[in-house]
This record gives sequence, C-alpha cells and structure tokens, in this order.
Amino acid sequence: MKKIAILGSTGSIGRQALDILGRYPKYQFIALSANENIDILEKQALKYRPAKVGVVNSEKAADLRKRLPGEIEVLSGKQALVELATLTEVDIVLMSVVGISGLEATLAALKAGKDIALANKETLVAGGALVMEAAKEAGRKILPVDSEHSAIFQCLQGTRDKKEVRKIILTASGGPFRGYKAEDLRNVTLEDALRHPRWNMGKKVTVDSATLMNKGLEVIEARWLFDIETEQIEVLIHPQSIIHSMVQYIDGSVLAQMGATDMRLPILYAFTCPGRMSTELPVVDFTQLGSLTFESPDTNSFPCLNLAYEALRIGGTMPVVLNAANEVAVEMFLKSSISFAHIPRIIERAMGCHRTIYNPTLEQILLSDKETREQIKRDDSA
Repeated sequence: MKKIAILGSTGSIGRQALDILGRYPKYQFIALSANENIDILEKQALKYRPAKVGVVNSEKAADLRKRLPGEIEVLSGKQALVELATLTEVDIVLMSVVGISGLEATLAALKAGKDIALANKETLVAGGALVMEAAKEAGRKILPVDSEHSAIFQCLQGTRDKKEVRKIILTASGGPFRGYKAEDLRNVTLEDALRHPRWNMGKKVTVDSATLMNKGLEVIEARWLFDIETEQIEVLIHPQSIIHSMVQYIDGSVLAQMGATDMRLPILYAFTCPGRMSTELPVVDFTQLGSLTFESPDTNSFPCLNLAYEALRIGGTMPVVLNAANEVAVEMFLKSSISFAHIPRIIERAMGCHRTIYNPTLEQILLSDKETREQIKRDDSA
C-alpha cells in the first residue's frame, strides 16, 4: 500500500490523480488540500476518506469543518500544506498546487523523508538548487508529473552517464495563438487565450501555454530535474502533441516518448516507475494519426520563452522574479485589467529592476517573490 498526500487535489492535476490512482487498491489517500474550493474538496473527502484535509483559506476551512464528519481533521492556513506534506504515515506527496506556495512544503516533505511527485513547475523555477540539494541530502526522489518532463524521464531510463546526452527537446503545442504575429496578439481576448487546442488545464497554466511562458518554466525545471546545461535544452513546437518530448544522444540517436494527450498517463507513471500498470486510458491510433510536424518557436511574437532562458542564465533569484512577475501579470490578465500583450512587458520590467542574489536561502527567495509582487502592484496602481 502506497500512502499519498495530494496538495492541490481540487485542481486539474489533483482531480485527474484521484481519478487514475483511485482505480487501484494499492494507493491510499492520507491527505488532500485545496486553496479555497471546499465544494470539490468536500466531495473528495467524503469519497476517499483521508485522515486529514487542508484549506489555505481559513474562513473556508471553518466552513468545511461543519460539513465533514469529525474523523476527518481539517487544517487551515498556508502552514497546513507543510503539515500535510510531513505526516508520518505519508510515503509520497503529489505537489500540484499552483505557484510558489509549493516550495516550502516540498522542502519540508523532502526533509521529512518523503518522495515528491512534482506537478508544480514553480517549485523548481524558484528554488531548484535548494530542492535538488534537499532531495540529495535526504536520499529521496523527485518524480516529474508534467507530461514533458515525464517523457524526458522515461527516455533517460537506462542512460548510464549524463555525458551521453547531447540535448533534450521539450515539445510545445504552440497554444491557441500558434502562427500569430505580435500585431495579431494586441486584440486577443481572455476567452481566446483559454481555448487551448490540445490540453484541458487550469486557467493559469492555459494562459502560460498561450504566452509560451509555460514552456519557459519547463526549461528551467528541466535544467534542475536532469542536471543539464541551459544550452542543452531546446524547445520545438509540435502542434499534434503526440511526442511529449525527446532526448538526443551524442551518437545522434533520438528517443521520443509518445502517447495520447491525457495527463493521467504521466501521473500514473510517477507512482509506478520504473514499472507500469495496465490501464484502459486512450492509446494512439497510428493509422488515424496523419503527419507529425515541428517548427521553431516564434520568440519575437512570444518573448516570454526568451525571458525564461535569460532568467535561467542569470541564475540566483532572477527566476524567482520571472515567476512572480508572471503570476501577477497572468492574474491581472484573468481579471481583464491588462491586455495579453502586456504580460511579457510586466515580466521584462520586473527583471530589469531586480538586483540578483546568488545562492539564495529560502527566506531570500520568498522575500524576492514578495517584493516583486508588491512592486508590480504599486506600479499598476500608480
């Protein structure tokens, strides 16, 4: 029996994880958490009967306590994530919360001896060095859940030496605005941005896909997950989203991982690797597939990808600023207070104002994140 805590169980990844893992009796859900969506969390708690649930919003947590039976303990506040992630009975934590809020809980879980199934890009974007060092010191695993990083992880199985790897290739669908030029993006709407052609994701991740920031964050995440140099990470647009990513070796060979556009596949592999389990999930019908196409990303029209590469090359706290500025800008776009084209401008301005701290502590990372958010909001209200 593998005992699991899912932080962010009401989000897209969390719901799909419960769906696929809940089909197998070998998995037991010890803890679930949400930011404030207690309606979904209540249904999950009553179905899966975890020992504890957490709600970041304290008022919502108080409401949920009245709804759930007494044997299910309800924790509240940001500290609830750390408490659930470090429960003695938990073996593995699925980190699927959105944003930097997962960083502290991830570090705490690793120090408590838990493996991490990671679906939270921002944790490695903001604190990659700290997280990988904590995993090494604790002797624990970071298991990628993102489809692209799961693909790379699978392709690397059996690789004897990372020196055999020439580069890794992250594929991207191109999002809803593939083929658009900068002038075309000036008048796109929120509804347009949320109309992803391939994947069903949360709003924030869907907007990140539309700006190509999602791929930029994945580049930074890949650098830490696979201990590879920035120059060895390439991004290719692959509209069909059948090849989820590839590894090119020094002899010229390329291994690609392929599969249906269903996040339940990489979620399940994170919990079964290096083995696999039989499923009834969709499979690729190659007779109906048609052609697979690839193209270079248009970084002139979509500058967020280059901003991510720049932040990674600078290092230190610069990726923290990149991520914080992006989160604030996307939130503003979702509230229709800025245009789509304004998102990269906010990020670039924030990065230009930041004085990088190298080898930052957790406290310095969190402070850089906070200061970036506050500065953008001050600029916006000025």
